[in-house]
Amino acid sequence: MRNIKVPTGNILVVEGQKGNLECLSLGDYGRGKNVKASFLGLDSDIQGVPSGDIMPLSEKWVVTISTQYGCSMGCVFCDVPKVGPGRNATLNDLTAQVVAALKVHPEIGSTKRLNVHYARMGEPTFNDNILAHARGLRKEVRPFVGRSHVHPVISTMLPKRNKNLYRFLQDWCEIKNYEYRGAAGLQFSINSTNDEQRRFLFNDSSLCLSAISEIGVGLPDPKGRKYALNVALADGNEIDAVKMACLFSPDKFMVKITPIHVTGATEANNVKTTGGYTEFAPYHGVEALLIAEGFDVLVFVPSFEEDQGRITCGNAILSGSMPLCPFVELATTEQ
Repeated sequence: MRNIKVPTGNILVVEGQKGNLECLSLGDYGRGKNVKASFLGLDSDIQGVPSGDIMPLSEKWVVTISTQYGCSMGCVFCDVPKVGPGRNATLNDLTAQVVAALKVHPEIGSTKRLNVHYARMGEPTFNDNILAHARGLRKEVRPFVGRSHVHPVISTMLPKRNKNLYRFLQDWCEIKNYEYRGAAGLQFSINSTNDEQRRFLFNDSSLCLSAISEIGVGLPDPKGRKYALNVALADGNEIDAVKMACLFSPDKFMVKITPIHVTGATEANNVKTTGGYTEFAPYHGVEALLIAEGFDVLVFVPSFEEDQGRITCGNAILSGSMPLCPFVELATTEQ
């Protein structure tokens, strides 16, 4: 229904079976430019990520799809709740978004890595259709990118109201470890080791850390990449590396650190990472302490262009926002 071209890709609005959904078709700058991860041999501090050309999609292609129409979590850093309550996307909805994103570039017949993130709108663990979709994903994308390497990822805020959360995560780990032989991802959004701060950030919708830790203990050992503890490092939020290591085994979990992405909600609620886009200083101390506790640590920093393009987590065109960087709205050719 809409195709908004921003510097790093396309924001798409797709008509679903229950209303409108939003998905992304994106390129990447390359992890040498926006990632520090000493355990991967990427040792350079990131002193800001300049806008520039993305890698060819034949090297890496990122597709991000919505798992719900809106979201009911109410996190104070996210604009998606403005779209409406979280109603689950159907299996056909999930497929339609992936197909729409891949059709944007019919000239690409294969890619070395296709990342499919269940992370645009909604809390994925409420939607069991994701499990069936991930199982059939490689076959689904084959007409567009052949037998390219496919890497599906879910990122969850660990909702306390989801009675099926543990069972969903066990099922996802089965998919990750066996159907994808480790080539799938699972991220827990933590953002603070202080439960009072987390109650504010996640609108009291997420489990406390001790309950999340119990879930982590019960998950099988990961094959391939470890499970990720995602930390959007906002000013003033506690990241206690010793506490983190007591709650989550570094043998099973890595830590991913990002700035808090700029959204209408973060600006309204004064949630930000001062200096996080221009210098490494906000991350250095936390990174060092986590490494000292035995964690693999990956620091990912987007460019201003990506945040202004509204492609980062917590943004949604359907919430009423539009890119603040140069963009072009393209005519759509299919209904």
